[in-house]
Amino acid sequence: MYFPTMAKKKIIFIINPISGTANKDSMPSLIERYIDKAIFDVEIRFTEYSGHASEIATAAKNTGVDIVVAVGGDGTINEVARSVIDSRTALGIIPCGSGNGLARHLMLPLNVKGALEIINSCEIHDLDYGIINGHPFFCTAGVGFDAQVSYTFAHAGKRGLPTYLKTTIGVGMKYQGENYTIEIHDHNKQEQKHCWLVTAANAAQYGNDFFIAPKASVCDGLLDVNIWTTFNKFTSPMVGLSLHNGTIDQNKHVEVVRCKKITIHREKEGPIQWDGDPSEGPKDVVIEAVEGGIHMVVGKPRKNVL
Repeated sequence: MYFPTMAKKKIIFIINPISGTANKDSMPSLIERYIDKAIFDVEIRFTEYSGHASEIATAAKNTGVDIVVAVGGDGTINEVARSVIDSRTALGIIPCGSGNGLARHLMLPLNVKGALEIINSCEIHDLDYGIINGHPFFCTAGVGFDAQVSYTFAHAGKRGLPTYLKTTIGVGMKYQGENYTIEIHDHNKQEQKHCWLVTAANAAQYGNDFFIAPKASVCDGLLDVNIWTTFNKFTSPMVGLSLHNGTIDQNKHVEVVRCKKITIHREKEGPIQWDGDPSEGPKDVVIEAVEGGIHMVVGKPRKNVL
């Protein structure tokens, strides 16, 4: 409930005009129309170059802004979110990307009006995030097939689900898997396996309702680590179906380990990915969970969301 004597909350909307596939020219007018100005002092900023969203969010955090809202896709959300972790500034989301993995996990509306209604509620919760070799992530991170897909997709020159599916199929036709030694610190355990991928999930899905970890929670302090033994082009259609219908964890070739920290030792350097953002990584990859490390505007908790 709003009390007139209370100070308004400071909120900044950070809009990435080139993320995802939707035009953002009308976004300021939609924000002005639907945001509750009785609650918020509003500032709207467009990003102008790579890394600008992080700069704006960091400055907002340092000056005591209450909420920064990422308007864009998972990459923009990651850039803004990692700038406000472990602080008093909360993250809001208006999902405008091609995948919207975190927003879908949290069951946030995928339309601007609905997303702003969630922000107007000011219902804030402390959620987990993960770190892979120093890079914070909020949905998934890992090595292997999905990292190779992310790396290839990033250089495809075109965004969107059709390009992503085409990239996934193309990489899948050639990918052979790798040999890993996986150290699970919580369980004092090591496994040596030839794997298709090793992906640590904080949230349940990659995006577009492809569920890599159907039972993952963003507030349990744990990662759902998926260890896939090598698939091939003949089984990949069934794998894709299992990802889409949320049953991949029931596949006999998939091991799911819930833990706080793992180290992956691999034979050579190669791609890693965090929230779909790829880079070249070293032989040793460390992934760990940070419990309750980010404040996020999520609305009232829904069953099986948090």
